[in-house]
This record gives sequence, C-alpha cells and structure tokens, in this order.
Amino acid sequence: MPLTTFAYWSRSSLLLGVLLLGVFPRAVFAQNQSSSPNVQIVNPTPPPSSSIYTLEGGKRLMDEAAAAVKSQNYAVAARKLLEARTVMNQLSNFYQSLNSSFLGIDTAADSNRRRALEAAQLRDEATFQLALVYRANNQPELAVPLLVEIIRSQNPTRELGQRAYQQLLELGFVDVPFPRTGAIPAGTPAASPPPATSANPQPRQ
Repeated sequence: MPLTTFAYWSRSSLLLGVLLLGVFPRAVFAQNQSSSPNVQIVNPTPPPSSSIYTLEGGKRLMDEAAAAVKSQNYAVAARKLLEARTVMNQLSNFYQSLNSSFLGIDTAADSNRRRALEAAQLRDEATFQLALVYRANNQPELAVPLLVEIIRSQNPTRELGQRAYQQLLELGFVDVPFPRTGAIPAGTPAASPPPATSANPQPRQ
C-alpha cells in the first residue's frame, strides 16, 4: 500500500475515533437519564393518628385489650398488651435518648423528658394489665415477673407499685403487707405518693 494511502486511512480512523468518543458518552448519558426513575422530594410528616408507634397508638391498644378482657378473650388481650408494652418501651427509650442529647442545649429536652415519662408510665400500666390477664387465665408464673418489674420501675411507694405488690401478696408470692397499716414509708409525703413526673423511671423490657 502506498505511504500516502496509509496516512490517509490513519487520519480518517483517528477522526472517526474522536467523533465516536464524543458521541457514545452523550448517548449513554441520555439513556441513563431516560431510564432513571422520577424522584419526588416530599416534606416529612408526623405519623398518622392510626399508627401504633405513637403514645396515642399505645393507648388505643390498651383500650382494645380492655374490650377483649370484657369478652374474656384473654389471648387477644394478652397480644394487644404485649404489643402496647413493647411499643411504649421503645418510645420511652427513644425519647430518653433525645432528652439526654438536648440536655443543657435546648428546651426540647424538657418536652422529650415528659414524653419519655408518659411512655414509661403507659408501658408499666400495660404491663400491670398484662399481669392481671395472666392471673385471670391461671398463669401466675407469667404474672409474677411482670409485677416485680413494675415495682422496680415505679417504686413501692407509688400507687401502681403498691397495686403490683398487692397482687403479689394475693398470689402468695410475698407474705408481708405493704404499706403497713398506719405506717408511712420513709421519705414519702403523708398526703399522697409522689406524682409520676417527680422521677424518671428507666425503660425496661
């Protein structure tokens, strides 16, 4: 092949390569653009009131459990109370964590602390109702650990703690009544047990 012909084909091949390098990336980019799904950015919204993953949702589960108890459907009542207890324990943990993060930084800590306390109180109430369901279903071996947990969480001087202890007394698990007749537990005001907001019970599962 003549040298001039070879040079001509070399220049043509080089030009074609440059053109293809410019065309292919644009074609691939256009293809990727056309095949990409449309993504719509939306603003976050609070969970709906029907969600169980809220304080209101936990209360609704407890109401449903109470209705099941009235109809003596203890299996459904226990399932609803177990769900409420689990959800409220998680919420209490989350709000307590937020309270610790914002403590000394912003007043959001106060709101999160109140929510943590409310969730913990609902958890203990659900736990107490669950213990009653187990007792009504002749399952004291399941009720006793829950009652002991409530006393540890609430404190024996509070109303719910005293009710849990009374259940243990009726089951024969303990044999000493509390509070004693005419006695006032040390450090407890004579008027009434401390309100729920005066302490910060730690969430337990």
